[in-house]
Formats: sequence, C-alpha cells, structure tokens
Amino acid sequence: MSTTKRYNIFFKSNFIHYLILTVLTFSCSRINKPLENRPNILFCVADDAGMFMSAYGSKFVNTPAFDKVAQNGLLFMNAYTPTPKSGPSRSIILTGRNTWQLEEGGGQSIFFPEKFTTYVETLNKHGYNVGFTGRGWESDENELRNESSRLLTGRSYNKYKMIPPTKMISSDNYAKNFEYFLSQQEDGKPWAFWYGSKEPQRGYTFRSGVEIGGKKLSDIPSEEIYKFWPDNDTVRHDLLDYALEVEYSDYHLGLMLESLEKNNQLDNTIVIVTSDNGMPFPRVQGMGYERSTHLPLAVMWGKGITNPGRVINDYVSFADFAPTFLEVAGIDPSKTDMKKMTGKSLTDLLYSTKEGFVNEKRNFVLLGKERNNFHKVIPNDHPVRGIIMDGYLYLHNYSESFDESNINAVDLSGDMSPTQSWILKAKNENDKYWKMTFGKNTRYELYDIKNDPDCINNLISLPLYKNRVAEMSSFMNEKLIEQNDPRMFGNEEVFERLPFSSLYIQNPFFLDSNVIEMSIF
Repeated sequence: MSTTKRYNIFFKSNFIHYLILTVLTFSCSRINKPLENRPNILFCVADDAGMFMSAYGSKFVNTPAFDKVAQNGLLFMNAYTPTPKSGPSRSIILTGRNTWQLEEGGGQSIFFPEKFTTYVETLNKHGYNVGFTGRGWESDENELRNESSRLLTGRSYNKYKMIPPTKMISSDNYAKNFEYFLSQQEDGKPWAFWYGSKEPQRGYTFRSGVEIGGKKLSDIPSEEIYKFWPDNDTVRHDLLDYALEVEYSDYHLGLMLESLEKNNQLDNTIVIVTSDNGMPFPRVQGMGYERSTHLPLAVMWGKGITNPGRVINDYVSFADFAPTFLEVAGIDPSKTDMKKMTGKSLTDLLYSTKEGFVNEKRNFVLLGKERNNFHKVIPNDHPVRGIIMDGYLYLHNYSESFDESNINAVDLSGDMSPTQSWILKAKNENDKYWKMTFGKNTRYELYDIKNDPDCINNLISLPLYKNRVAEMSSFMNEKLIEQNDPRMFGNEEVFERLPFSSLYIQNPFFLDSNVIEMSIF
C-alpha cells in the first residue's frame, strides 16, 4: 500500500482529506536530473522526536516513511546528539563542531556566530541549490549586529500552507513546499534541502491522539512508558498526542520520498532522517541522560550505500553529518570557509558491506551542554560534560547546580505539558517522580544504559565501577582538551559572557515548586 493511500485511511477527518488533495494535485512544472557524481541531499530533522519509531520496535507510533528509509538504507542504533537542546544541536549539525567549540552558537541563545560557516552555505558556494521548509536554524543575530540574518539552512520555502489536523500543528505544507523547490531546480545542478518538521514540538492538542488519530490508551505497552513517568491516563494521552505529531511529520516525509521516486531522483539522493533532541517530556529534553541525547537515525542512498538494509551499532554523533555532506559532494573542507570540523564522515559506514559494529574507532560519543537559561541558575539547568562508551554513560555536572537557594525552583520557560503538570501537582502526595525530574543531581553520574536506559540507578559510588569511572573521565577530558573546550582550561566564564537574545532574559520563568499550582490537562 502506498504512503498516500495508507494516510488516507489514517487521517479520516475532512481537513486531512483536503491536505491530501492539495498535495497530490500540485504538479511540478520543471524537475531535472542532477549530475550523476554529485548526489542531492535531503536532510530531514523532526523537532523533539525521540526513539519512539516503529523501526525501533515502538508499538504505539507508526512511522512507515522512516521505516522505508531504514529498510532501503541503514538503521543506526547508537546515534547521539552531543547536546539535548534544539538550537545548539542544529548548530552542531550545520558546522560539524561540538557545542563547546561554537561560542554562543553552542547555547540556547538563538545567535549564530558570524565566524562559523554552515555546510549549507558551503554547498551553495560550490554549485548546489539550497533551501528549507519548516524550521531551519532561525538566527536572530541581526538583533545585536544590525545586519540581515544569514540563510544558514538556505532559502526559505514556506509559501504553501494547509489546514493541519489540529490547531497546534504547523500549517506549513512541507511536502508541497518541497515539490515547489524541486520544480525550481536547474538542469544538471545538484540540490540540498532541509526538511525541518516543527512536529512533535509542543504544544499538543490534548486527547488528539485518541480523538483524531484513532488511538487507544491501551496501545501503549507498559514497558514503553519510561520509569521516571507515572503510568496513568494523563501520561498515556500525552504520549498518544505526541505520537500523532510524529506520524504527521513522517507522513510528509513519505510524500517527499514519493515525489523523488516519481521524478527519478530517489536513487541519486542521500536521505537522512533524524531529530534534533529528545522528546519534550519531563527528564528528557534539556537533560544529559540517555533518553535526552539518543536519537533516531536512518540513511538511504540508492547509488551510494552498499548492501542496504543493514543495522549499524557504531556510535555516531551529529557532528558527523556536515563532513559527510561535504565528502559526498566532492568538496575539500580545507578549501572552504568552514572551521575545522570535529565530526568524521559517515561514508565508511555507508560504503561498507558490514552490519553491527563496523568501525572499531567509532566506539564513543562526547556529550556536553551549557546552561539553557541565562538569568537565574536552577537545579538540573547546569553545564554538563559527558561521554558514552561501551554501553555506559558518564556525566560530570558542574558546580552551578549545587546552589541550595535554588533547590525548589522549577523551570517553566518551556511548554508546560500534561505529564509535567501531573508530576508538579502530585509532588506532595508522591514525590518519587518529582525527585527524578526536578531533584538535585550529584556532581558525577554513571549509568549502565544497556540495562538501565532510563538512568535511574547511579553507579558512581560503587567500588565495582571505580576503574571504569577513572578511565571514562580521563578519556573524556583528553578529548575535550584536544577540542579546546574552555572548561578544560579554567576559562568557563567565557560561556557566561556570550551575547544572548533578550527573548530569553526578559521574563522570569522560574517558580517555587512547593507552592506552584498547575492544572491537570
């Protein structure tokens, strides 16, 4: 069954039928084949989608387009963003550098340093047509520098709108905008397109998963509810609402794949599908844990991937995307304006015939973030450095999180959710979930993420793991020194002196959780 027919069945409401008709009746006026030796690039990044994809075994989220990419390409089991927030994660994707190498571009500041050139800008200078739909990077650097915002992800293609399935879903007609982009391409010229789905970022329409998606609370197996959330109707509805938006993002991806196939461009297009950070739920987004940084990744490229259908266990970082794109485009990074990239091209995995662990050197990923908020320090919003290696996660939480005066503060700068609301409301009756979500961290943490992916049991003080902690800490610091992380040289104050947008500092968002009253959705 085609993607279009499948979603005709799934989306039964009148406005969804309208969406399908508007997309399918749009015709391209001019679509041409690119040069054979320079592939097109379709990079698809959902906003805040976690590992709940049917390709990874999820029972309540159905993602046939993502699954198609994985089945006809590669499915990555250990792909990580080095940072759990969207702005800095996208900065890493665009530059091939880690957050601690990106100045204000590595924080949730919505400023992108002028000195860093993106892979999209580089491709454009070397003969690629570039564009994006949905959410790109959204630089506001002109606020301080009095200059026009750069096209960090290319020219905007957000002309076409449609009636979304809920009022909280974007009206951007992603698939039709992509069709329009294709229609504007020149003969023999490759292109690179960024599909930035705004879903499943909050907010959601409560109960939309049931009332519009036709799902049931019983669709979610108990084992798919993370241990730091309660298993109740509020959380289950929240997860089903999330699932509807993930499937909607995947629906547009399916239409894009159909467009490429219809116009004989699919085989010569490298398609990468992922997310920018973990799902917008308590103890996930913005944290340093496994559920925060471990993200879905599937790659398809008919003419470039050897032995498709493989499952890859190597550890890969979002810093690896930019060097991959430049290599497949035949561009020497040393002859561009881009700063030296930390990431390593993924072509060794694409061109290999092996599955499982392919490259023994891809055996770790570095993690790190600075504070997400800039006018007051609160628990769990603190600088972190970490490393994932051999199935373990080691974290070093820096001292800002240990200010006792802020122990009861709760960050409400993000979108409030039914799950978070329930945890706050139930604090006095059952504080187990509150402690896991808002409680103070220890300075060092170690987790066996193979057996404890929810990172509940901190192993840091157990003698059995003393040598492992020492080895991981030493190796992490060695790599951070190589990458000139200011924190490794006692220059951490540089992160506090960087310019930040007034959008992030004009209002206080932090409240005392002992007295806060939040409604249950």
